[in-house]
Parts: sequence; structure tokens; C-alpha cells
Amino acid sequence: MGREDRVTWKKNYFVRIANLFNEYQKCLIVGVDNVGSKQMQEIRHAMRGHGEILMGKNTMIRKAIRGHLNELPQLEKLLPYIVGNIGFVFTKEDLGEIRKKLLENKRGAPAKAGAIAPCDVKLPPQNTGMGPEKTSFFQALQIPTKISRGTIEILNEVFLIKTGEKVGASEAALLNMLNIQPFSYGLIVQEVYDNGSIYTPEVLDITTDELRSRFQQGVRNVAALSLGLGIPNKASAPHLVANAFKNLLAVAAVTDVTFTEAEKLKEYLKDPSKFAAAATAAAPAAAAAPAAAAKKEEPKVEEKEESDEDMGFGLFD
Repeated sequence: MGREDRVTWKKNYFVRIANLFNEYQKCLIVGVDNVGSKQMQEIRHAMRGHGEILMGKNTMIRKAIRGHLNELPQLEKLLPYIVGNIGFVFTKEDLGEIRKKLLENKRGAPAKAGAIAPCDVKLPPQNTGMGPEKTSFFQALQIPTKISRGTIEILNEVFLIKTGEKVGASEAALLNMLNIQPFSYGLIVQEVYDNGSIYTPEVLDITTDELRSRFQQGVRNVAALSLGLGIPNKASAPHLVANAFKNLLAVAAVTDVTFTEAEKLKEYLKDPSKFAAAATAAAPAAAAAPAAAAKKEEPKVEEKEESDEDMGFGLFD
């Protein structure tokens, strides 16, 4: 009877995995080291309505995925990452927001001897409140101290444990005596699966503004390279047109050739006082532009643009 129940449980588990991958197009592969059952229950409660958490043995997960490759062959990309103590968080919402929710459910934990430190641990200068009988304990760890009002005081900041190092028994005992919980544990996103693509969680930190800035920088680089090589393309075309127009204005300025856009330039060259008057009139408008923008006064902005056109540089300045 027990064997049949086990078989039925496995069958239902495989069906659940297949249904989750059919329903959700994206998920997070998370590490669950040092996460207790109570904390996991709290995380599941926090994820209700936002996603589903799947845990299980790696061998069963791999077997379920391999059995589902006929329908979703892209799942094969997940197999190399099913290593260690991992789980899946399936969601239809923004992956960055789901990652934030997981980080919010981290819990502090004491340092245990033999554990691998997930972060650096430093002790700031402080009065420990311990009696002088503990002085030898600090001396063994080479921590400079003094006795202040009958208690031990740490004089300088001490770098106690480095990231990736094993926590020693002495360090763990000291942190426990000081009632310090230096570590925090929770579901740590290791990889991101999104519609058949897998990438690192750092990609989720990239904002829309950063993407726009990088794209604009790339366009500027392409335009500069194209102008340098003399190869026109969409990025360099506006610069080529502007440069050609500047050349036409330069030719018109020293010859009798004229056209509509060059007439004002010729007029300013014949009577430079008009240029000075136009520049003087444009200065107050330029100074008032920020205040006009803040108050959303359209006429002032238009006045500035009209002044720019009066100077004959509206198309390429």
C-alpha cells in the first residue's frame, strides 16, 4: 500500500511540474541553503497571488523536465543549473519585483562554526559589556581592547570574517556572546529563465533609463565611427545634413549665392549691429526659460525658439 502511494505521489509531482512549465513562461531558479521550514512557510505565504514555489529532489526535477522536452524542448537549457539545493519560483509578474519580494523575506541568522560566510563580518569599536575575565578570549583573536569602567571595550574596527571563509569556533562564540547575527538567509536567485532564455539575476537590476542611456551612447559611437570612415548610415545622416548645410551657409556668406535660409545670415553680416541686438534680446529669454518650463508657460519657450531662428542657426545648433 505504501509503495502504491509513493508511486502515485511521484506521478502527481511530475504532472504538477509539467503543468507549471506549461502555464508559466518564466521562473527564477533559487538557492535555498540555510532556509528553515518556518521561514519557507513565511516565504510561501508572501508569494501567494504572485507566484508558485516548487521544491523537490534534483533527480526528480530532471526526470520530469526530460519527460516534457517533447512539448517544450527549450527546457533542456535548465538541466545544467539543477545542481545543489535549489528550487523554482514561477510567476507571470515582473521578475524584478518578484526578486525584491524574495529579498524582503530574508531573516537574520547567527554565525555557526564551520558555516561558509556569505558576507564580510566586521566588529565596530564598542563596549562589549563583558567583564575583564574575557580579556584572554579577545587576545586569542588578536582584537585590541582595554578595560573601561570594569568592562572590555574594543578599540578599533576589526575585520573578523571574510566572504567565502569558514566561520571558526572562536569567531562564532564571540559573535554569539555579543548577540550579533551577522548573516541573513533566504531564497537567493541564481538564474533567471524567461521564455526559453537563461541569464544571470544582475540583468534584472538594469533599468529602462540605463538601457536608453546605453542605446544613445551606442548610437553616438556608431555616428562618430561612420563620420570618421566616411560611410553614411542612419546614425550619421543627421550630422551629414547639418554639416552640409553649414558648408552651404559658409559658401553663401562669401559669394553672391543666396537662398532663403542664408538671407538672414547675409543681413547680419552686412549690419553686425543687428546680430548684437538679436543676441541681447535672446539672453533674457534664455535666462527665463527654466522658470517658464517650471510654470509651463508655452509663450516664453516659443519666444526663445523664434529668437534662435532669427539668428539663422535653428537647423543645426
